Amino acid sequence: MAISSIHNDAPIGIFDSGVGGFSVLRHIQAQLPDEHLLYFADTAFAPYGGKPENVLIERVLGIGAFLVSRGAKALVVACNTATIAAVRILREHYPDMPIVGVEPGLKPGAAATRNGLVGVLATERTLAGEKFLLLRDQIVAATGARFLLQPCVGLADQIEFGEPGAPALEAMLERYIAPLLAEGADTLVLGCTHYPLVQASIEDVVRRHTDAQVALIDTGDAVARQLARLLEASKLLRGAGGQPSGLTGFTTASGEALRASFNTLLGQDPTVHEVEISLPQPGSTAQHI
Repeated sequence: MAISSIHNDAPIGIFDSGVGGFSVLRHIQAQLPDEHLLYFADTAFAPYGGKPENVLIERVLGIGAFLVSRGAKALVVACNTATIAAVRILREHYPDMPIVGVEPGLKPGAAATRNGLVGVLATERTLAGEKFLLLRDQIVAATGARFLLQPCVGLADQIEFGEPGAPALEAMLERYIAPLLAEGADTLVLGCTHYPLVQASIEDVVRRHTDAQVALIDTGDAVARQLARLLEASKLLRGAGGQPSGLTGFTTASGEALRASFNTLLGQDPTVHEVEISLPQPGSTAQHI
């Protein structure tokens, strides 16, 4: 799809394995308030963290094709795991389209730390990814920062399907964060888009364990700024003064559940559609059902 064939009034497609991408969506809404947005929650296929890479690649291509079929002018992969597994291949499929992925904020974490100890909270797959480890090694060499990697098994699922403030969530946060603080980390990178949704609870855990100031790194703002730069460079920014911007939700699971999450987590009530995704066949682009 050539950039010249895309209209600047077209929507931006944002997707995640569930509601974690809301943490990116809210930054995009704040920085680009005039843009139409499509949000895709692949909840029926969650969690992404335990899936083989080739399966994730197929899934990301299927969702990308669905959003493009709905007129998307740009794509945001609002999931660290999906970004590491598939954003490069997604860009190969749509070379002329602005595509932004999400990566753990190692660089801002290294810039924020005062003592050189940065804790990284993320999924097992993210922390084991070749791209992540290469980035870590590059930043360690450039800055001398030390990254303490903490795989948070089940945390994204607990945020997705659990109740905010539930004892199970609090216990999980305690289990993953306390060891990092005990080692002296003065900065915590929230390396999964789900985690900023419970930032208040994370701050509570930090306060229980230290009186020191601990920086929390959420990369959603950087993603929104990069998206704005790419849209501007491609002359695809939607100007103010036309029809009000809109948000539409799609989910592979319960539409009612996604609507409730929009209301509870963002205070919004968009139209939500339940959809199915067909996986691409070798050598072809996926189509939606």
